Amino acid sequence: MLSINIKNQSDAQANFVDNQLSRQVQSAVDEVGKALLGKDHQIRLALCCLFSGGHLLIEDLPGMGKTTLSYALAKALGLGYNRIQFTSDLLPADILGISIFDQNSGQFSFHPGPIFNQLVLADEINRTTPKTQSALLEAMEERQVTIEGETRQLPEPFFVIATQNPSTLAGTYPLPESQLDRFLMRLRLGYPDQRAERELLEMNTERDKLEGVEQCLSVEDVAELRKQSSKVKASSALLDYVQRLINFTRGKDEFHFGISPRGSLAIMRAAKTWALMCGRNHVVPEDVQAILPAVVEHRLRATTDDDGHTGASLVQRLLNEVDVVD
Repeated sequence: MLSINIKNQSDAQANFVDNQLSRQVQSAVDEVGKALLGKDHQIRLALCCLFSGGHLLIEDLPGMGKTTLSYALAKALGLGYNRIQFTSDLLPADILGISIFDQNSGQFSFHPGPIFNQLVLADEINRTTPKTQSALLEAMEERQVTIEGETRQLPEPFFVIATQNPSTLAGTYPLPESQLDRFLMRLRLGYPDQRAERELLEMNTERDKLEGVEQCLSVEDVAELRKQSSKVKASSALLDYVQRLINFTRGKDEFHFGISPRGSLAIMRAAKTWALMCGRNHVVPEDVQAILPAVVEHRLRATTDDDGHTGASLVQRLLNEVDVVD
């Protein structure tokens, strides 16, 4: 069991948490890294998203490791796992579950859908209808589902990794901004570097990667990490910096719309968790800068953009033009 003990000392050394936490986080990164080679930063961001209590959207080409990442995370953290392949004929009941009449008992019995799991992979979410997308996104937000008038709680922790392929838009239903905003982070995995790809080529099968992943954290550890991340402090100066970033997006004509209040809260949630993962009980500007692209790229769009793919350049402008100290 992971024991997280944030020290309350009066001197400057009080700004650091127990080293055991950093070691546990690194062990999780190392275990998942056995399956997803050369992607430690993306793995850390995915863990940060999970420990922050959010949900993750991965937008990348087929075969880049999206499914591998989700399964390896579930295995390393000891979470129940389910994969839902989204198609145009998928119905909300196929995700949430359905009540079926039992002739022997004369009563309806509920058969839970695949969403009743701790880590759910929503594969190619943009290939299903808006009605089915909304059923999933409402469950993500409320962490419960209501079926035939009865509310059922989803398991804890509940973490959704949704994927979509940005290169093939024919026959898809793109998520609108209001639903993209419900994902704490959006990631792109990208191609592996030469060293990682060489290691991958030397393996016999892709299954070899996943078989080497071992559990290093428990469900209780994840719950404690989530609890402790909310206790991480942010100074007035740090909050001033975050507000300057947010106001910059709202006051420039190049931005079609600014970061919403939900987006600003997402920045702070992720920055606090990132600080905790780095062994600190306070947020520094580097924490904000580390998580900012993943948290706000999908929340930003240039006024001249019709496809929603200008978020990365806008985030880079934020990092370059907004001063840490006013």
